Amino acid sequence: MKQASAFISIYTADVSGVCSALYELGGMVIMHDASGCNSTYNTHDEPRWYGMDSMVYITGLSEMEAIMGDDEKLINDIVVAAKELQPKFIAIAGTPIPMMIGTDLHAIAEVIERQTGIPTFGIETNGMHSYLCGAGQAYVEIVKRFTIEGIAKRRKSVNVLGATPLDYSVNGSVDSIRRRLTEADFEVLSVWAMGSSLEELKQAGAAEVNLVVSNTGLPAAKELQKKFGTPYVVGVPMGEKFAEVVMKALDKAIDTGESQIAYSERTACDSDIVIIGESIYSESLAAALELTKDMKVKVLCPLETEADLLLEGDVLAEDEDSIMASLKSAKTVIADPIYRTIVQTGTKFVALPHEAFSGRLYRKDIVDLVDNVEMLFKEKKGIDVL
Repeated sequence: MKQASAFISIYTADVSGVCSALYELGGMVIMHDASGCNSTYNTHDEPRWYGMDSMVYITGLSEMEAIMGDDEKLINDIVVAAKELQPKFIAIAGTPIPMMIGTDLHAIAEVIERQTGIPTFGIETNGMHSYLCGAGQAYVEIVKRFTIEGIAKRRKSVNVLGATPLDYSVNGSVDSIRRRLTEADFEVLSVWAMGSSLEELKQAGAAEVNLVVSNTGLPAAKELQKKFGTPYVVGVPMGEKFAEVVMKALDKAIDTGESQIAYSERTACDSDIVIIGESIYSESLAAALELTKDMKVKVLCPLETEADLLLEGDVLAEDEDSIMASLKSAKTVIADPIYRTIVQTGTKFVALPHEAFSGRLYRKDIVDLVDNVEMLFKEKKGIDVL
């Protein structure tokens, strides 16, 4: 019960993370769940749904199937659809009911692949984790199944890992990351996975370095390092000054072959200014604010993250009670507007909408901070700003 929330929302679930990561790659993504659950994903978590086609489906799991199990029907339905649609791959993601009845998604995927000849994989999501876990697993499957081995390295080339609308919406932020890299004379081979095709992702082994811009991309970065020996840099090139830091880290990673955390040199402190959000994006924003506005900021991460992605003094608080306790001494909070409900009276609040937390509610207010960090402090509908 400690994970239950009384006042704030919860983050997008792992199964939606799978759908988001694979949305643009030409595959057929299947959520093994009850009928109707697809609408939650496509209306709240996926801003591309009304402007870009994608084969995202739900199995329509019935009560009888949940009680008795009927893998043959599931397999047959997927095979019939796949033979008609001819997707580039098939991904099957689990939800709470398949987890409880012990559905073997990997075995089902193997049967479907034999019957269709289409690459098929199961992803062990269960609805109990955040989108970071689901998207991360999906990217790893792409690395394992599709990236081409024995490919020649291309000088000063980079893949961007971990870009989905759940962290970056569709407000131009991903284009700004591409632009900053191009202006620094890097060749962007692929963006995982917005604006790049599966064919481009297959060439990822040619990159000299990978740039991880959210926690969803870290598992893929590690898998690419294992498969191709490619080092990676963690950080978002946010704002002019911190973008320079990220570019230097990329060059250093290429020269040394060692992975880097671009924001590791920012001042770690127990500040009364707190950013709440995904670890890599929030740490990068904190570093950019320190360089741009000389602000010392503490990061509070409410999501799963690796310990070394947070600096000393930052906080990992994955439940509502822990978050509220960590905000008691805060004088300024930078977070999704829903967090305002647990911020104490008198605390300044700066809105930083996060699609993975508040869905479409504040989508139109999400700004491109990669291009201009100062936009964070523009007044938004009467919300207090610095």
